[in-house]
Amino acid sequence: MTQGGKKKKRAANRSIMLAKKIIIKDGGTPQGIGSPSVYHAVIVIFLEFFAWGLLTAPTLVVLHETFPKHTFLMNGLIQGVKGLLSFLSAPLIGALSDVWGRKSFLLLTVFFTCAPIPLMKISPWWYFAVISVSGVFAVTFSVVFAYVADITQEHERSMAYGLVSATFAASLVTSPAIGAYLGRVYGDSLVVVLATAIALLDICFILVAVPESLPEKMRPASWGAPISWEQADPFASLKKVGQDSIVLLICITVFLSYLPEAGQYSSFFLYLRQIMGFSSESVAAFIAVLGILSIIAQTIVLSLLMRSIGNKNTILLGLGFQILQLAWYGFGSEPWMMWAAGAVAAMSSITFPAVSALVSRTADADQQGVVQGMITGIRGLCNGLGPALYGFIFYIFHVELNELPVPESPSGGTVVTQYHLQQNSIIPGPPFLFGACSVLLALLVALFIPEHTNLTVRSSSWKKHCGSHGHPHSPQAPSEAKEPLLQDTNV
Repeated sequence: MTQGGKKKKRAANRSIMLAKKIIIKDGGTPQGIGSPSVYHAVIVIFLEFFAWGLLTAPTLVVLHETFPKHTFLMNGLIQGVKGLLSFLSAPLIGALSDVWGRKSFLLLTVFFTCAPIPLMKISPWWYFAVISVSGVFAVTFSVVFAYVADITQEHERSMAYGLVSATFAASLVTSPAIGAYLGRVYGDSLVVVLATAIALLDICFILVAVPESLPEKMRPASWGAPISWEQADPFASLKKVGQDSIVLLICITVFLSYLPEAGQYSSFFLYLRQIMGFSSESVAAFIAVLGILSIIAQTIVLSLLMRSIGNKNTILLGLGFQILQLAWYGFGSEPWMMWAAGAVAAMSSITFPAVSALVSRTADADQQGVVQGMITGIRGLCNGLGPALYGFIFYIFHVELNELPVPESPSGGTVVTQYHLQQNSIIPGPPFLFGACSVLLALLVALFIPEHTNLTVRSSSWKKHCGSHGHPHSPQAPSEAKEPLLQDTNV
């Protein structure tokens, strides 16, 4: 894009923001505290994930007590169903939020995402059943990023997205440790009550304090544009993958590397707790240390690597760290090995920001949304397939438990740990080795991605939609196209 074109685009963005401020000032938005800001979105995200972080240790215990014979398999199925439902519903909820506003869907997603929390002590079976079904609405991040895009200009969004992502990481750094401590001292019932109270506080905050970021006069329905069901189709972006060889290579790399990461996140803390014999406090400390190291890796280390070795080599280095981490998890038989592999895992978190940067540098300005949409769609699909795959591999290799580990063990090792290491002395964690092989294939594919190229994905349907329903005050197409690759990445 030429310099003059960029200036015109910035001028258009400023006009859109000015029009929004005028409409909001004239009373075109529901009541809230102050004007819409990134800080409203940050507080919503922090409270939701802080509430769930408190339940990390109690959930692991209840999961095993509810499914004692097939703990890993059932965990994979629960998380897999939730991930697939989120993948299918996210585009539709995003399209509907364009028509009905962000605030109502923030309220809807937070309410249904947190609805299972009080059921943990009332009925564990209903708790896990509602968790699975809640995947339909477990897309708070999508609505939050749309909220942020509504109230920021294009050059401000990367910083705003980074603030939201950092808040998500910060909530999970502290809350598992707090939940484990309170559970040990006062019992898990208090932790569930506290998490429920925080979830209710989040809902009340949205109702009372969060102003609408998309005034009614700015919504497509107000100027006669119908909902585009093409945008609500979760498979729409995936259908375009094969249209360009470079896009295909990037998408295959993302699929092969994120599939094991999604499965790992769904089962790894359960693996630490029940197979490696970590106490609840040790699991919480592991999450905190890994979260802090990941934040450092994705900021300072990533910046240094991008400047020194380049974009593509940073991706390859991150994939190499991920292979080492998964292999170490797979063969590791001692708690210290898990800690060492966790440090490597933090370094592997540089992969996806580097992929996102590669896409933003190589894709044409009018192709950014198409390519980022493909990658986001593939990652959403992995969030459903990964947990189910890991649970199935644990099941076929008979990695199951007969009793819970003793949390008071000072060394971190228990009878259960010794039992399983005798039975699986060569490969304690089979799914992690499968993941290492998958990432190795991703590394081989990534070798063929050019460092500098232009992506030429055909986006006629995208342009046709924008042309037929476009409006000078419609920010949605460009803003949704700029959602960061890491919008749903877990610590």
